[in-house]
Amino acid sequence: MTQQAEWKPCRSVDAFKKLNKINEGVYGVVYRAQDKISLEICALKKVKIDPQREEGFPRSSLRELRVMMNHPHPNVIKVKEVVIGSSLDSFFIVMEFMEHDLKQLLESLPPAKYFLPSELKSLLQQLLRGLSHLHSHGFLHRDIKTSNLLYGQGLLKICDLGLARLYNQDGKMTQEVVTLWYRAPEILLGSRNYDYAIDLWSCGCVFAEITTKEPLFTGKTEIEQLKNYAS
Repeated sequence: MTQQAEWKPCRSVDAFKKLNKINEGVYGVVYRAQDKISLEICALKKVKIDPQREEGFPRSSLRELRVMMNHPHPNVIKVKEVVIGSSLDSFFIVMEFMEHDLKQLLESLPPAKYFLPSELKSLLQQLLRGLSHLHSHGFLHRDIKTSNLLYGQGLLKICDLGLARLYNQDGKMTQEVVTLWYRAPEILLGSRNYDYAIDLWSCGCVFAEITTKEPLFTGKTEIEQLKNYAS
């Protein structure tokens, strides 16, 4: 049985010193920060709230916290705590800090430099271990891509679980998932009854990308992406 995370009173974001902004996505801005008491470096994610769509803590962030806090794994990014800002609609998620994401790492490699076969094997093995853990607890990630895979000191960790949800065999799920270049054919063809296979398709795209340093399929539209799959 999975041990439930212990919830404690939230600290203020003032307990952390923001060092620099490291990323900004659909679901929030991420800073490299330092705990003023422990001096530990961490990632501080400011949760974006759209007052026109929802009130209180966003569902996407609740899903993310539910997975990461209740189902920890060495290859899934760890949430340390949630802290609050100066207002009731200001929330921050404190996570362990990783030096790179795979997209940035690939772009930083010199033209003639590639991952060694042993490195590729390790990266793919860690990705599949983390994904297997999520799937074993019934969760689909639904946005596996190189920028959502963090890397540091030989460790790979899956992050950004804002689109993750429990698989429901009898329920219809949204098609607005997975970044286009990593999106499985069944979603592009309109299926709303997809399963864990969509994450494995994305893994295949990631593996090809880290092997060649180029995305495998780069369609600009869904139709173009499907044509790329057929060619």
